[in-house]
Amino acid sequence: MSFKFEQLKVWQKALDLADEIDQLTRTFPREEVYVLSSQMKRAADSVVLNIAEGSTGQSNAEFCRFLRYSLRSDIEVVACLYLTKRRKYINEERFSTLYHSCEEVLVMINALIKSLK
Repeated sequence: MSFKFEQLKVWQKALDLADEIDQLTRTFPREEVYVLSSQMKRAADSVVLNIAEGSTGQSNAEFCRFLRYSLRSDIEVVACLYLTKRRKYINEERFSTLYHSCEEVLVMINALIKSLK
């Protein structure tokens, strides 16, 4: 691996989450393609992309700024999960699994931010 972010466990976990969200949104009704599905996928992808972008040899303060963007996007995914559950596109078990994955990513990002200060 040649880029710093590729070695970060939080990036790898966020990448897995983005893949899971992508698979989930493929099951949504057609009318959600440009609404909830698109928003949810962009938020999940944003977590991954901001971790990668922030890790590119910038200062720790700059990296923390991008990690905070990732946190916000992760929380947006959680909000989308609630909408998904309320609209009955997902069952409680799948919701809990994905919610837990979002929590894990959040904890890992917060830990990385603290380690950079």
